[in-house]
Amino acid sequence: MLDQHKKKETIIKKIENLRREIEEHNYAYHVLDAPSISDAEYDKKFQALKELEKQHPELITPDSPTQRVGAKPLKEFTQVNHEIPMGSLDNAFSEEEMLAFDRRVRQLLDTTDEMEYVCEPKMDGVAVSIRYENGLLVRAATRGDGETGEDITQNIRTIKMVPLRLRGSSIPNIVEVRGEVYLPKKGFAELNARSEARCEKIFINPRNAAAGSLRQLDSAITQSRPLAIYFYGIGSKPSPEIPTTQTELLSTFKSWGLPVCPLTKKVKGLAACLAYYQSMNEKRQQLPYEIDGIVCKVNSQDYQTQLGAVSKRPRWAIAYKFPAEEVETTIESIEFQVGRTGALTPVARLQPVFVHGVTISNATLHNMDEIHRKKIHIGDRVMVRRAGDVIPEVVSVVKSAAKTQKILLPTHCPICHSKVEHIEGEAVARCSGGLFCPAQRKEAIKHFASRRAMNIEGLGDKIIDQLVDTKLVDNVADLYSLSLEQLADLDRMGEKSAHNILDALQTSKKTTLARFLFALGIREVGEATAKQLANHFGDLAHVMAATEDALQAIPDIGPVVAKHIMAFFAEKHNPKVIEKLIAAGIHWPKVEKKLSALQGKTFVLTGTLKTMGREEAKEKLERLGAKVAGSVSSKTSYVVAGEEAGSKLLKAQTLNVSILNEEEFLDILRKNG
Repeated sequence: MLDQHKKKETIIKKIENLRREIEEHNYAYHVLDAPSISDAEYDKKFQALKELEKQHPELITPDSPTQRVGAKPLKEFTQVNHEIPMGSLDNAFSEEEMLAFDRRVRQLLDTTDEMEYVCEPKMDGVAVSIRYENGLLVRAATRGDGETGEDITQNIRTIKMVPLRLRGSSIPNIVEVRGEVYLPKKGFAELNARSEARCEKIFINPRNAAAGSLRQLDSAITQSRPLAIYFYGIGSKPSPEIPTTQTELLSTFKSWGLPVCPLTKKVKGLAACLAYYQSMNEKRQQLPYEIDGIVCKVNSQDYQTQLGAVSKRPRWAIAYKFPAEEVETTIESIEFQVGRTGALTPVARLQPVFVHGVTISNATLHNMDEIHRKKIHIGDRVMVRRAGDVIPEVVSVVKSAAKTQKILLPTHCPICHSKVEHIEGEAVARCSGGLFCPAQRKEAIKHFASRRAMNIEGLGDKIIDQLVDTKLVDNVADLYSLSLEQLADLDRMGEKSAHNILDALQTSKKTTLARFLFALGIREVGEATAKQLANHFGDLAHVMAATEDALQAIPDIGPVVAKHIMAFFAEKHNPKVIEKLIAAGIHWPKVEKKLSALQGKTFVLTGTLKTMGREEAKEKLERLGAKVAGSVSSKTSYVVAGEEAGSKLLKAQTLNVSILNEEEFLDILRKNG
């Protein structure tokens, strides 16, 4: 017994030593940029640790270097509210704008002294926020809209440069750090080469690839892509307090094991910022990653606090962008591409031209309004711009050829031949064959199966991609004729999973008219509009036969939305798919048309309700004919204030909007339900 105990202690010590050695080597490689052992030696130690943990799974810890991947693929991303909003930077495109920024900073701080700035390359990547508790990585999120992002913890854990546990002894109990995830140029080229060999999607640029990698529901896919990260800022006030300057903060990050960009530099005065900008612009081609400018930040944290922010944009920092590169070439032909939402985009096929290390043979023309405004024709000599994260675009006509051809918008979709819908006043023309068009097929099916639509559990993006690619499914109605054998033959799909999907398809047949209308993916018909249509007309046949005037009689449905609805049902393919869906057994209870005293009233929900979640409260209100808005205005009828209500409650008080506590809110629901 004693020998077994000693043996276990020896194994524990060996595992701990290997973990410590591996983390030290990771720190030397990713943070200090000074590898201490060869890749082969590192791999040997890593494999030894994996083998020991395999033999003794009870000794595995969340922060072990082996535990970067292992969780099951997610069904969907959950939302994360940022404690401190993730703002975006103002841009400068000239020395005059940088001069104005520097002058504004010093005026606000009431000083004539030269300002101390920290300059760093503006990485062409994706901003993320990572939360550590007691040194352990617990959550990571995207920027999202600045207030709310998506939980990408599983994917961030796959990036080797991100420590799973912070180093050192003076680590805050809770700290949220922010950084930029990017894909190095070499990794980007290798990723596209692999994708091309497999006939898979080719990424436009490294930023696009990094963003796509972070939004994979299966973290194993993210791990297969060589993502990197540099940290640059703080997302929550830790205890003890953060250092007093940006440079000290970055030094602290390094001591915690967080990699920071080695090209970051402290400078004095605007002239030094401009010199740094020029230096980065000259060496950008030689850098191992893409940059599209520099970022200048006031170094003092106290000054940053005094300067504050306007509209979520900090006054103490600015991005000075590199100029876009422009070249001259000829438009040889025009092709209209159909996007996943049916939008027709004119693309110019160009005489190939070399720009910024890339051969450009096509460029976007955006839409017909742009073509008319710039007076572009086939055969014209044009100026083409390529700017960092932007697809090449035609800027202007340099010289019109003697013989040119006018560019005309197709009357029918080049993919499915459905009619093209181009509403007056709108720039974008769209294919009306939503449920039928192959260009929109995958997105239409994904939307149809989503939780808020038909809620077909287990039918994720990858399975839908396979079903379409193998031609098992041409439209949403085909989902209900799938067999067990067809599903079980898909990659990464067993018989049990196939059974589960068939069960989910069967369950989804019992739905509501509002959900069904939303699932059809009619342009600009969201959940609220779908509920209004269902409640107003009562059955599907009346919705499909509704005139423009009848549709506009519904609150919040104007001429544009009415035209979208009519165009969708007028396209002969869509009603045929709907007939197949009904024939497959999709049904819903009869809609009882009933007006309540809440019809047309606008509610705003804030804080936490004890008796129900916010989604349930929203659904109850909308069922009674009310609208639920995300912000308070003078047109708001009521604000429902739960526990820990925030700024919306304060605004309601300022505007004298009626405020309901939870008990009063429940009473209103009871009286009108």
